[in-house]
Amino acid sequence: MNVSCPSSSSPSSSRRSFLKHAAAFGAAALTQPAASVFAAAEKKEPFKISLAQWSLNKRFFKKPGAEPLDNLDFAKTAKKLGIDGIEYVNQMFMDKAEDKSYLSEMKTRAEGEGVKSLLIMCDREGNLGDPDDAKRKATVANHLKWLDAAKLLECHSIRVNAASDPKLSWDEQAKLAADGLHALCLEGEQRGLYVVVENHGGLSSNGKWLTQVMKQADHPRVGILPDFGNFYTNREKAELYNPYQGLREFMPWVKQAVSAKSFDWDTGAGKFYTEDRREPREITLDFERLIKIVVGAGYNGYIGVEYEGQKHSEEEGIIRTRQALEELRGMV
Repeated sequence: MNVSCPSSSSPSSSRRSFLKHAAAFGAAALTQPAASVFAAAEKKEPFKISLAQWSLNKRFFKKPGAEPLDNLDFAKTAKKLGIDGIEYVNQMFMDKAEDKSYLSEMKTRAEGEGVKSLLIMCDREGNLGDPDDAKRKATVANHLKWLDAAKLLECHSIRVNAASDPKLSWDEQAKLAADGLHALCLEGEQRGLYVVVENHGGLSSNGKWLTQVMKQADHPRVGILPDFGNFYTNREKAELYNPYQGLREFMPWVKQAVSAKSFDWDTGAGKFYTEDRREPREITLDFERLIKIVVGAGYNGYIGVEYEGQKHSEEEGIIRTRQALEELRGMV
């Protein structure tokens, strides 16, 4: 009786078999989506979510009916609201810009909460486009302490305003604002920081004007921080620059921050629509359309919640805006 025994493969045939299967796997990795080859690979989120301190301005300014909130508790509050990136407003600690001990405590508390400090929004330090040379230089000098504070906090930017004298011509205002910005960017460069301009009313809310300023400022550290809701060039006259057009114009100049200004939610306009219903500044914003513009431009940094509505409490408005951004993040 013949008994057949399993034949053992030679070392050379085993090696050929291994190489054959390895080559097949390599070809699959090159021709198939990464998720099909490595099913456990984590999907990269299109953007991260931060919180602008202005969203809680009633509490920080201790306005009537609002529970007071100390600046040092901002990071803790953001984390409680489910957000791990924060954008400071200099008005909340105006007298502490050069207090290194205080700033170090801010940094320690943020790190303790696992929250990243991103930028400082700077106001009330003069006009970077002031037609008076001495005042314009003084405004640049006034911002240096905030650059130093941002560096200590390990932020990436300070946010400034590109204001000039509205009585001057379009081109003259642009020239002056660009001059002030360029000078400030030279200082930002020394500290490894960006100087970003927010559309904040007047000509700065006109996409064509602000992008002209960017070109004339002519510095790699200059940029724009687009705010979804700040496209009124004149609120009293209800003169509004198209927010979607403006955002598209701004995106090539964005560095590492975008501000998702929100107002009232659930007003009947639609699921992802937010409305400011205060006269004469009424505006309805389609967050889905705005986020698609941002992501479509290749941006994948932080998008900051900046709630400014009347219908919800500050914390409710922040949470509602965060939830909208989270849902949209899963759709884009």
